[in-house]
Amino acid sequence: MLIGELSRRTGVSQRLLRYYEQQGLLISRRDSNCYRSFDEDAVTTVRQIRALLAAGLSTQVIAKVLPCANGELPELDLCPTVVVEIRRELAEMDDRIDTLRRRRGTLAGYLTLDA
Repeated sequence: MLIGELSRRTGVSQRLLRYYEQQGLLISRRDSNCYRSFDEDAVTTVRQIRALLAAGLSTQVIAKVLPCANGELPELDLCPTVVVEIRRELAEMDDRIDTLRRRRGTLAGYLTLDA
């Protein structure tokens, strides 16, 4: 299928699909007319990418875990690469949450000074 059809079927812009391809997340081939052509499974791959992005993963991490993804949700096989990456991402997320809580406390403290 051409990139326009993939865009229509997934709701993802052609520009973003080209970005996914550039990041190595999506594979296309060039037809004789030099148009990008995608296999049918590209629809599932794009939906997996979108779900993993929504979970907070970067495209660099998605590139590592995507080979272990199954289905559109996706379901991840807990291969060693996935376990390592997810644990690292969770630790980084926890650090960001802690930082946000401290910053929130500081900001809330300014309001109590005014009262």
